[in-house]
Amino acid sequence: MPAAQRNLRRYGGDVDDGRAPTLAVSAISEATMQLNKPHFDPNRVLCIISGIGLDDLKNKVCNAAGPSFSTSLTTPTSMARSKEIVPSVGRLSRSQVFAKRGLFKGQKKTQQAAAETPAEYVEKTVGGEKNGGKRLVPTAKAPRFYPAEDIRQPKKSRKSPNPAGLRSSITPGTVLILLAGRFRGKRVVFLKQLESGLLLVTGPYKVNGVPLRRVNQAYVIATSTKIDLSGVKVDEKVNDAYFAKSSSKGAKSAELEFFEEGKPKAKEAFPASKAADQKEVDKAVIDAIKKTEYLAKYLKASWGLSKGQFPHQLVF
Repeated sequence: MPAAQRNLRRYGGDVDDGRAPTLAVSAISEATMQLNKPHFDPNRVLCIISGIGLDDLKNKVCNAAGPSFSTSLTTPTSMARSKEIVPSVGRLSRSQVFAKRGLFKGQKKTQQAAAETPAEYVEKTVGGEKNGGKRLVPTAKAPRFYPAEDIRQPKKSRKSPNPAGLRSSITPGTVLILLAGRFRGKRVVFLKQLESGLLLVTGPYKVNGVPLRRVNQAYVIATSTKIDLSGVKVDEKVNDAYFAKSSSKGAKSAELEFFEEGKPKAKEAFPASKAADQKEVDKAVIDAIKKTEYLAKYLKASWGLSKGQFPHQLVF
């Protein structure tokens, strides 16, 4: 139903066969009442007569309001695109107003200069009297073999993984609680963040048996307990490559494996260089721990939840 017919039925008007209809007295009286108010809303008057193609009604309303309002009433820009259901609540959403105004037509699009494609063929001179002197040679050589069936090529990803940022609650010297892995439930001391985004922590090993390890910050709880590590310096060689496993495998014949009869593999000795690095780091950390009473016992005790305790209700 057109807007004119809807407004006529709302105010009790008669609808003819599409030609200029007659408007009911209620519409004129309501528009006049709005105009007689000391602070009338022009949008309210426009809503009353919107969609009705009667110039005489508009002239009556404009004359009742005075010459100052007639110009503002006749201008189409004074009408709001989204009528208000209640004050400050529009009938249309932001996306609907965006589509109605056609703002999508004027969006700027950055156009990058097209890269120059290399020529498919290169002209080369050919020796010999009967060879024509010149010949077109393709720049890219055709493959010697090709698959009998079409193979779908994997989509190339342009995403590059970046290391995660350090949480604000984790600073050098913060005591962390491990939530996963071999040492879950243990309290450790945070030393620094590595290039991969993992955290370098230590027990220290002499206090609670946790050596230098890398842990993901998603599996730790940062406590409010902090240790002053201003005098502790971690060697630059302790990085991600420091914890990489050796790829060399010892040569072992099938005959030796047969006669071992499923015996466990001999345990490799811990490198002496890493043991020395562990003692060097722990010495400085333990000196800082001794400055606070009962801190060593706190680090040695394991953490866990009792019945009725929930981690989101605890303060660490």
